[in-house]
Amino acid sequence: MELSRKHMVASNSRFLVYIEVIILLPYFSLPGLNLLGLTSPVVRGNDIDQKALLHFKSKIIGDQLRVTESWNSSIHFCHWHGVTCGRRHQRVTKLELEYLKLTGSLSPYMGNLSFLREFSLAGNNFYNQIPREIDRLRRLEILVLTNNSISGEIPSCFKLIEVEIEGNQLTGEIPTFLGLLSNLKYLSFAYNSLRGSIPPSLGNLSSLETLALKRNSFSGITPEALEQLTDLSYSIDDNAISGTVPVAMFNLSNIIIFSVGGNKIQGTVPSDLAITMPYVNFFSVRENQISGKIPISISNASNLNILQFEGNRLDGDVPSLEKLDKLFAILLDANHLGHGGEGDLHFLSTLVNNTKLEVLVISENNFGGVFPECISIFFTTLLRLVMEENKIWGRIPHGIGNLINLEVLGISQNQLSGPIPIDIRRLQKLTIFDAHINFLNGTIPYSIGNLTMLTKLALDFNNFQGNQV
Repeated sequence: MELSRKHMVASNSRFLVYIEVIILLPYFSLPGLNLLGLTSPVVRGNDIDQKALLHFKSKIIGDQLRVTESWNSSIHFCHWHGVTCGRRHQRVTKLELEYLKLTGSLSPYMGNLSFLREFSLAGNNFYNQIPREIDRLRRLEILVLTNNSISGEIPSCFKLIEVEIEGNQLTGEIPTFLGLLSNLKYLSFAYNSLRGSIPPSLGNLSSLETLALKRNSFSGITPEALEQLTDLSYSIDDNAISGTVPVAMFNLSNIIIFSVGGNKIQGTVPSDLAITMPYVNFFSVRENQISGKIPISISNASNLNILQFEGNRLDGDVPSLEKLDKLFAILLDANHLGHGGEGDLHFLSTLVNNTKLEVLVISENNFGGVFPECISIFFTTLLRLVMEENKIWGRIPHGIGNLINLEVLGISQNQLSGPIPIDIRRLQKLTIFDAHINFLNGTIPYSIGNLTMLTKLALDFNNFQGNQV
């Protein structure tokens, strides 16, 4: 009887231990359970993903940095270079192989990586088309193929948030279905060979923040539907876009980049246009066929860093730029600005509180008046000062030597007179000094010979006397 009771107690103890193990199992990580000897070895991931990656590797014909040498059976594929897996399912969620000198084509088996969210091959030499099978990646959110040699069509993964395929060989037109990618925030096809017009369907992308289509062969007009995208930053430089810019686009309240340079855009920018771009830092309408006046309201864009109006048909006065104290580049060259008289350069005095200005180019206009003294006093951060082909008269200010960071000084083809100030010797960073075709006189300062970084000196067609430097 006593033996039987002991046996029962022992059995119950084992049962209780067994119950405790069962209860505690969910609270142990798999590695912890392995240490207890209570589990079998961890499963080595999903065979489908591993096979897809090996097919991807088989299409790589150049691997100078031996990146894919780790892609073998001795290491779990989740630890292969550039591969990231999710913790829960051990499925590939990211494939990032950027700037690794890889050469090859894209495997259609990529479409089997059904958990892939981010795919980036930027800065390699992948070529041929984007496989149609990539459309099966229903979880794909980020696709970055920048700076390769990829051709073919654009994928239609409907969860995409970011698409960067700039710097490739894409041809054809932008497909209208992109207007269905409701989550899309960043879209860049810059530096390709795309043609056709910008589809109005892109105006449906209410989340779109960046549209970069620079340097393609787009034609047609800017769709008015883009006016709806209040958070848009817009870059369509160097295409063949014509027509006028929809006026409402100058009022995209959250825009950071507005760049439509190098097209065939015509019409005027109304002088009373209420530009309200408080966050814009890059504004460019360069090299178009825009006429009329520079709007006074441009000064409302108080965060501007770069202002480009060059290469148009603008005329009249340049308005006050007083509020634009963050500007470091102003390019107004190759227009019809100014009246050839006193007061044309008054706008420069409105910039005296600017402590960041590095580039000032106002050449090939109709500006008159004396060489403004304020340039040599206040603009000590200037790197490039180009005022060529105007009607500016008077002397080069004695304070020109204050511009100690100046690298380019272009004042040719004006009506400047008097001597070259001796203080020009202080411009030790000067590489170009072009003052030809003026009425400068006196002797050429010997100190110019001490400007050791000077690569171009043009002083011909003036009234200099004495020995040459």
